[in-house]
Amino acid sequence: MLKTADRLESLTRGIGLAIAWLTLAMVIVTSLVVTQRYFFSSGSIKLQESITFMHAAVFLLAAAYTLAVDDHVRVDIFYSRMTAQHKALVNLAGTLVLLLPFCIFLFLSSWDFISMSWAVREASPESAGLPYPFPAIMKSFIPLAAGLLIIQGMVIVLRAIATLRGQEQS
Repeated sequence: MLKTADRLESLTRGIGLAIAWLTLAMVIVTSLVVTQRYFFSSGSIKLQESITFMHAAVFLLAAAYTLAVDDHVRVDIFYSRMTAQHKALVNLAGTLVLLLPFCIFLFLSSWDFISMSWAVREASPESAGLPYPFPAIMKSFIPLAAGLLIIQGMVIVLRAIATLRGQEQS
């Protein structure tokens, strides 16, 4: 069970680490946009939109990584003082009752929205903006993020069950 959890988590961690490189790309592109605007009195809507798209990718695709490394927002009033067994119960209940249902809802409810974007070959509403398929790709990050969070949620469930059974964590 723990080996399965480790394999699944390696996927979410790998994607999170890879997607983190987009933050460097965002800094570079933002610097380029600022340089164009203030030194050359010109600009590029495509470059400005690409920053927004990269930010969306980082936000959505690194969410599961953030959960994996336990850097997500947690209102920690009692949790830090709990035993490992009680933490496992909280993690199991929170994942099964809150995280997984939300992710399933997000995945299912975004499907028509994304399908329509691909079907109409959606491009940027700006005349000089990014062409098809960039907006559709960005929108496709929504169910992908939900899927990655479901995978990481399963890792949490497997590890919580292992803890409740008294198995060693890896």
